[in-house]
Amino acid sequence: MKKPAVIAALFTAALLASPAFADDFPSAITVSGQATVSAAPDLAQIDAGVANDAKSAKEASDTNNAAMGKVLLALKGAGIPEKDYQTSRLSLQPQYAPNRSSGASPVVGFRASNRVTVKIRDVATVASIIDTLVSAGANDIGNISFEVTQASKLLDDAREQAVADARRKAEIYAKATGVTLGAPLSVSEGGAPMPLFKGRMAAAPMAAPAAVAPGEETLAVTVNVSWAIKAKEQ
Repeated sequence: MKKPAVIAALFTAALLASPAFADDFPSAITVSGQATVSAAPDLAQIDAGVANDAKSAKEASDTNNAAMGKVLLALKGAGIPEKDYQTSRLSLQPQYAPNRSSGASPVVGFRASNRVTVKIRDVATVASIIDTLVSAGANDIGNISFEVTQASKLLDDAREQAVADARRKAEIYAKATGVTLGAPLSVSEGGAPMPLFKGRMAAAPMAAPAAVAPGEETLAVTVNVSWAIKAKEQ
């Protein structure tokens, strides 16, 4: 049969009659560029609270309100603005006796709990604020976190560095394949910038001064860039 030969001949004739086959496709080099930037945190956040037990719901609630009042006064006395602390949890729950039979366990008391979230804008004072809270009666402190408030400025710097990294890689590929880079055809950011590390620790009430390590926050950015390419001039 001669059909395969005829088909091949027709295909070859079509290629010869059309513009260069490769010209029908865009020529580009696509690479990813990465960059990271680091900075010491300038904002800390603490969860602090008071929890107590009593025989009656009223007694537990009244005792808790009085204790939290002292904690809030201590925050104010430490120079924390009222806008920087907010109630994050308030609860009053019955406490039951251990269930020693198949019957329902009786209520033997109540536990009241009140927690506030505190923003500390001078990170150097975190340890002293914790000590102040403990001295005022807070018996539930933890979930201390640190962050950089000017992250957008850091990210802008990282974006510029990421694009430069993408160009560096593209130039390596262009040299290796014997072409030159043209203008960028597209630029996209690879997902939302994410912190690689966020300083965080939990603190518990203690007699000695609290040990706090803010650490350093690092943000990473990835960009995807496509560059037009052309053959090197001889």
